[in-house]
Amino acid sequence: MATSLKNLSDYNPDDIPSGEGLRIGIVLSEWNHEITNALLEGAVSTLLRHGVKEEHINIEYVPGSFELPLGAQLITESRNPDAVICLGCVIQGETRHFDFICQGVTQGITDLNLRYSRPFVFGLLTTDTLQQAKDRSGGKHGNKGDEAAITALKMVQLKKNLQ
Repeated sequence: MATSLKNLSDYNPDDIPSGEGLRIGIVLSEWNHEITNALLEGAVSTLLRHGVKEEHINIEYVPGSFELPLGAQLITESRNPDAVICLGCVIQGETRHFDFICQGVTQGITDLNLRYSRPFVFGLLTTDTLQQAKDRSGGKHGNKGDEAAITALKMVQLKKNLQ
């Protein structure tokens, strides 16, 4: 479903598993920091609202979105979190750079999910304009950070249910 048809922050809190006792890693791109900091605020506030303790949220920064997969792997290997949320923002420019970055991050995060059998959440905005990014980082379409946090909690619960 297109984001324009759904608010990223709209969910039923009763449908969200508790985050009590969970350790969550967040890797955040410093590029487009106005947007990524808003994504971080959404993710952290959602995790806290659902029972994850602040001291169990490990936030690490990487220079850009391309570095998100390696940052997520390093957090996993050093902190052993239950899930890692990858937050970044790539805005279309005049060259194909956008395509290469988006494809690389997408494949990298997919590979991590399968390699480690734990949730690595894709919280990367891939927009055509800065305004679209603002709309999806706390603006009229909600906050992708909220959605990423909910995804992390649901996927950890799925893994627990199937073990």
